[in-house]
Amino acid sequence: MKNYLNFETDIKNLEEELDKLKDPYNQEGLSEVDTSRISKVEEEINEKLEKIYSNLDPWQTTLVARHEDRPKAKFFVENLFDDFIQLSGDRYYGEDKAVIAGFAKFDGKSVLVIGQEKGSDLNKRIDHNFGMMRPEGYRKTIRLMELANKFKIPIISIVDTPGAYPGVGAEERGQAEAIAKSIECSMKLTVPTIAIIIGEGGSGGAIALASSNKVIMLQNAIYSVISPEGCATILWRDPKKTLEAATAMKMSSSDLLKLNIIDEIIPEPVGGAHRDKDLILENVRDSLKKNLDFFNRMDKDEILTHRKNKFLSIGRNKGFTTQSDDRNDLSMKASALQNFYQNFKKNSKIYYGVSAIALLILLLSIFL
Repeated sequence: MKNYLNFETDIKNLEEELDKLKDPYNQEGLSEVDTSRISKVEEEINEKLEKIYSNLDPWQTTLVARHEDRPKAKFFVENLFDDFIQLSGDRYYGEDKAVIAGFAKFDGKSVLVIGQEKGSDLNKRIDHNFGMMRPEGYRKTIRLMELANKFKIPIISIVDTPGAYPGVGAEERGQAEAIAKSIECSMKLTVPTIAIIIGEGGSGGAIALASSNKVIMLQNAIYSVISPEGCATILWRDPKKTLEAATAMKMSSSDLLKLNIIDEIIPEPVGGAHRDKDLILENVRDSLKKNLDFFNRMDKDEILTHRKNKFLSIGRNKGFTTQSDDRNDLSMKASALQNFYQNFKKNSKIYYGVSAIALLILLLSIFL
């Protein structure tokens, strides 16, 4: 059974008509299939989809990002990667089923895959906690990211969450600290990291895994600090003002690409990723190959600098200030003493040698 959004009523009616036309055993008994009418209805459906999905407003985009039939992280893990070995537990508290993580092969090379899984039906959504991770989930990903970093294995994160789980137990076990540690860990890694936002990228729950060298979004995905409903409730005291909130937050992929918050948009089939999962799978695969190849010639210091500069430059050209592309001023200025110390560490043998020679000359001048 297909699920339709509230602005897809015309498409629903046409597809129901199409199903009846394709069924020779309809209510009127055995009948001849009208192929010309079928072709005409299919054309009408494609035209309607093209018209609707080329003019989605930010709130409609949010509904598409949350669509029940949209491909989830597990779908991408099972179809993009080979020899996936799932790893569990944070070694402190327990396992978090909201996140799937493990090592796998992509294009013949080892990668670490981390995916926030919402679940494909009601029972699975409950089992996976609707993709809302708990502290043990973030601590598990930290453990595995550090392991991947040790063995120089690239990391691919698949982000799809309304946000981190706000339950009492999660807060008691240090939800905020776990998210902060995950962001810190992500920023310190010296291996290539790629984050793909496939549906919802909600709040710190998403940023904890999306602090990457490359942040990529599917065309109809969203990425924001808070949900439109939450924003509308806070700003207007009216949760129904979701369109105004979604528009103001600039949470769509096109807006975020203009602001240089994300690096790439992966195009979706007309009507959303759920209408042609094979096509979206191929588009994601091509994007991953291209972005992993981008880092092939970089050493670990260049990868770390690339990530640092990416986040330090956000908001400098499209925000409140206008800056040039020169990033020399993006790092903290060191004092003269700090510069001397860093220089001493790099050339310690030379300094020790010069000091020994100077001391020897001093002693010779005293005793001779």
